[in-house]
Amino acid sequence: MKYFLGVDGGGSKTLAVVSDERGRIVGRGYGGCGNHQLGPESAKANIRAAVDEALASANVSRVDVAYAVYGLAGADREEDFRILRPMMAGLGLGSHDIVCDTVIGLRAGTRQPDGIALVCGSGTNCYGINKQGASFQCGGFGYAYGDFGGGGELAVEAFRAAIRAWEGRGEPTLLTEAVPAALGYASVEAMFHDFLDHDANIPRDLVKVLFEVADRDETAKAILRRQGVELGLSAEATIRRLGMEGDRFNVVLVGSVLTRGDSRYVMPYIEAAVRAAAPECSLRVLTIEPAGGALLLAMDRASFGIGPEVYDNLAQALSVQAFQQGGAEE
Repeated sequence: MKYFLGVDGGGSKTLAVVSDERGRIVGRGYGGCGNHQLGPESAKANIRAAVDEALASANVSRVDVAYAVYGLAGADREEDFRILRPMMAGLGLGSHDIVCDTVIGLRAGTRQPDGIALVCGSGTNCYGINKQGASFQCGGFGYAYGDFGGGGELAVEAFRAAIRAWEGRGEPTLLTEAVPAALGYASVEAMFHDFLDHDANIPRDLVKVLFEVADRDETAKAILRRQGVELGLSAEATIRRLGMEGDRFNVVLVGSVLTRGDSRYVMPYIEAAVRAAAPECSLRVLTIEPAGGALLLAMDRASFGIGPEVYDNLAQALSVQAFQQGGAEE
């Protein structure tokens, strides 16, 4: 029996999974942030903890793993890989590869070799590969480099909108009640001063408040609309850069904002942009954890033939819905 290891190291958590050659998950492990750009030593420790836990729960040793793939947030440029190669080699898995987390998201969401992954989780990113094998990454480097949104920035937008409305600089919004309530304050004023006094960070999960009030609040709706428009622009730019306008492929939507949020506030704007650029493409919300894409890539790298049973087993064991209900993923 062959075993494969797939790792999804994101900005908030790391998930490692071990499967057998039939795609049955035999081990899982969890860790914190796996993005080396937020701290290489802590990222390495978190990834190691997740890998060790997955192998131990599977009762599989490192030498039993035929191939491992690490899909990591922040694995964007050669400068990143110079750091990551020795870091991942130090984890002791023999045959392995390192790719950006957008790559495993795409592999998890489509059975075609070409397509586009559009990510909106902690941050945003877009990655595409065409029929000729050429690839392009659009974004992933933050607001100053052209991006907008993701959970971190959307949380800031919600916080900011509540304060601006309270001060009178912004339109009245339900966020002035919902934001402080979500953070445990009786008023925006109390929240404002406490955050300033303690130089506190705005928690990413505040993004949930935008979805909770959007059906009754134009300010929240406008923030989410902008997110959809910006993601659509990233996908459109990737389509045109790779010459995919006439191709039939999937645009795989990855990340908690897209897979767990109310799609009606974001999705129509993405769809309008990508359909205008490539009429034959189809939007597909990712239904299995990206770690499943890392497992599939590991099998690909090992030249292991992947049959329908593998896809079916991974879909059942690693469904996004099951993880959400079980509270396994942030």
